[in-house]
Amino acid sequence: MDGKGAATSPQVLRRLNARRVLEHAWRCDAFTATDAMAATGLTRSTVIGVCDELVAQGWLTELDDARAFGSYTKGRPARRYALRDRAALVIGVDAGFDHVSATVADLRGTPLARRGVAIPASGPERIEPRADAEQRRSLARDVVRGALADAGADPSTVLAITVAVPAPVDRHGDSPADDWFWSTVNPGYAGLFRGTAPLVAVENDANLAAIAERSAADGEGRDVDSHISLILGEGIGAGLMIDGRLVRGRRGCAGELRFLDYVEGVGSADGLALLARRWAVDAIRSGLPADSALGRLDPQSLDESDVHGAASAGDPAAVDIVDRLAARLARICLVLGDLLDVDRVIAGGAAATSLPLVIQRAAAILDASDDPAVPELRTSRLGAECVTTGAIEHALDLLREQALDLAPATPGAA
Repeated sequence: MDGKGAATSPQVLRRLNARRVLEHAWRCDAFTATDAMAATGLTRSTVIGVCDELVAQGWLTELDDARAFGSYTKGRPARRYALRDRAALVIGVDAGFDHVSATVADLRGTPLARRGVAIPASGPERIEPRADAEQRRSLARDVVRGALADAGADPSTVLAITVAVPAPVDRHGDSPADDWFWSTVNPGYAGLFRGTAPLVAVENDANLAAIAERSAADGEGRDVDSHISLILGEGIGAGLMIDGRLVRGRRGCAGELRFLDYVEGVGSADGLALLARRWAVDAIRSGLPADSALGRLDPQSLDESDVHGAASAGDPAAVDIVDRLAARLARICLVLGDLLDVDRVIAGGAAATSLPLVIQRAAAILDASDDPAVPELRTSRLGAECVTTGAIEHALDLLREQALDLAPATPGAA
């Protein structure tokens, strides 16, 4: 080994040791040197030295010793350490088709503040974006600034931002330019936030939902090897978690479901919300009985939740729409199961909340199937914050990977 290699080897070793101890701190609350030794396999002197360095850098804080804490009664009291939760902040931005929100979180992923705004849609089916690219960029800037202000946080403490968009995204944070919708909903967010934080990523919203289902305490993907997260709304997108790894594809298009155009009984990647409204308007305009709950709805303003309400009340036309949607969703799940051999499909997004009967009936269809590859269908328990939860976890993953290259806030700065 040359002189340069011999000189740098201890530095590399110290860095590896620091990373192992910091990863342990991220996984637990307070810990002693003995705890860290057991978790990392390092010696006591190494652990204590690394902890002192991480305290000096601002990543860890030293707590009252174990005797003062009440867990030590004899001998020399153990030193106790913990991750400084506010040493740095991350931001998860959910830049959806009809909304933009930003959530500021600490190093534990605990939300500190959230700011959001709705983006009304236009057109006869309410699927044409009313905000153009520059308006969306401006809204994203505003909600991030507002969330930081609400959290009382110094913007310099933000070290990672992940932006969720309803479009495929490549490794540079860009969406393919061959689709006007993708260009609209991802109008260069990577460049917009470059300089706002050292680490900036743009990711597909369904991919982030898949990450959330695997990482969150209430996630439906924690106990299986492979799952698909479906975002159901005006359209339908999928996040593919196969054998514990997110599958993105060369252009980030692995979860795009445009192949459904060619699946008999499905015919498109239109979402449950859009189809519920479309089919309800068709039924109303074709003529319904005077006592029909669906027939009394205004075709110009009805919502998919109105269709669900009419079906829950037993209206035959609305029940038929729910059954058609359920059969369509079940077929999509069967096709995905045959293609990818996954354990579970997790239904999330706005339509999973507004049309719960559809999910329940689709699950019953799958339960009765004799297809050996049929996946289980469940509704996400993460609700409307599923994508944001995934964005925060993604930002934290980026930060954990590169934490030692970054400077956290000095104590008191946040």
